[in-house]
Amino acid sequence: MLLESTTEAEIKDCLGYSLSLNGSIPKEILNIPSLSTVLNLSKNSLNGPIPEEIGLLKSVVAIDLSMNHLSGNIPNSIKDCMSLEKLYMADNKLSGPIPGEIGEVKALETLDLSSNQLSGSIPADLQKLQILQSLNLSFNDLEGTLPSGGIFKNLSSVDLKGYRKLCSPLTSSLFYIKKGKHMITGTSEQLKEQHQLISFHEIRNATQNFDPGNLIGYGSFGSVYKACLNGVLVAIKVLDIGRIGSWKSFRAECEALRNVRHRNLVKLITSCSGVHNKNVEFLALVYEYLANGSVEDWLKGNRRNADGRGLNIMERLNVAIDVASAIDYLHHDCEVPVVHCDLKPSNILLDQDMTAKIRDFRLAGLLMEKSSDQPSISSTNALKGSIGYLPPEYGVGGKASTAGDVYSFGVVLLQLFTGISPTHESFVGEPSLIKWTQSAFPSNFEQVLDPELLLLLQNLQYHNRQINREYDCLKTVIGVGLSCTSVSPDGQITMIEALRKLKTVKNNLTNRHR
Repeated sequence: MLLESTTEAEIKDCLGYSLSLNGSIPKEILNIPSLSTVLNLSKNSLNGPIPEEIGLLKSVVAIDLSMNHLSGNIPNSIKDCMSLEKLYMADNKLSGPIPGEIGEVKALETLDLSSNQLSGSIPADLQKLQILQSLNLSFNDLEGTLPSGGIFKNLSSVDLKGYRKLCSPLTSSLFYIKKGKHMITGTSEQLKEQHQLISFHEIRNATQNFDPGNLIGYGSFGSVYKACLNGVLVAIKVLDIGRIGSWKSFRAECEALRNVRHRNLVKLITSCSGVHNKNVEFLALVYEYLANGSVEDWLKGNRRNADGRGLNIMERLNVAIDVASAIDYLHHDCEVPVVHCDLKPSNILLDQDMTAKIRDFRLAGLLMEKSSDQPSISSTNALKGSIGYLPPEYGVGGKASTAGDVYSFGVVLLQLFTGISPTHESFVGEPSLIKWTQSAFPSNFEQVLDPELLLLLQNLQYHNRQINREYDCLKTVIGVGLSCTSVSPDGQITMIEALRKLKTVKNNLTNRHR
């Protein structure tokens, strides 16, 4: 519906819901006498500039214009909204500088201007806002030196993700480090106060001048180093800025992880962007360090337990349940559902206690419609992934979906228990890992089990009279993997179903071993 035709009754004190409005904001509604507390026009399709008449809202305490298509400058008249406590203008197309006049709105407690096209420096007048508690300026085109007073004394209350041109007031060679309030847990809390600002020299020292001996992996967009920051082990991914898409990858991962928290997701402690002392752009992501490497390392035999053995049945099952729990959380429990798009053993890491955690969200997408069975993905990133783990529909232009992640999980599950990679040389052409497994399932499924698991089962025969039940549990696991990789939409189970079945298998195994 066009906003110009909206009645006063429909507009006044809008609070917390979308009216499906489009068009520009008419000046007249900003002078409605009964509009006295809240103006909420968020999550609509409004466009055009914000009228200067917004300054007429002298008694309004909250204005929310976020998630529209508004453009142009932020009006200087905002200074006249003297009762304003909360101002939300995020996710629009606003441009130009941040008006210093905002610093005159003394009652302001929350200011969110993130995800716009604002440019110039951060006005020093924002330091005047003595009761400002939350400031989000992420993902704009701001540059220059950060103010040092007011809210900027406590950088845990300031969100400035996604910047290459901002620096601290100490020296232009320093990088600004922002810790998202949802990103720091566990031992990472030790860094909360110690690393609000960190220099290139500190990062270089932590990695011992990027010593190859501290190199623990390569990624598509950079190298990962083991490092120590004030006694806390971390993993620092330094992005290769020479690669096309490195900055986009950096931003995508920050965006995907900004509001997620789960025990089975690798924690992003902080993001770092700037230029080092040779005036070369530098991008880095700092993660928690996981001591037991990737699941791929274990399946390839590059890592072993102290007694020389690989992963046993219960350890593999625990990995599968951990990964399924994380994917189920991303699909169904996030405010905006997330699809990972690149689930594979090398992106599953194990901590000291062998808890599995998923990493690498550079290809992840945010789903725009949670209510739909197959919601569409935002088209900010071209769809990419890893051969062998992507569902067939992705290869013919299909959009990323939760079903795609379920398919990838099914391939990982089959690899976990067969020990065979879907890109193994024996699968050039036909058959694939899935068809090879199907050919033996269910009557001869033990023929495709990892030989290391078969050896464990043979040893159990001397001590366990119920060995057939062990095989039954493994048959169920293989069946879950095949159900996840069904190419038929009706045949593929959901991640919720897969997780439930795997937990049932674990309960059965645990009870039998008592």
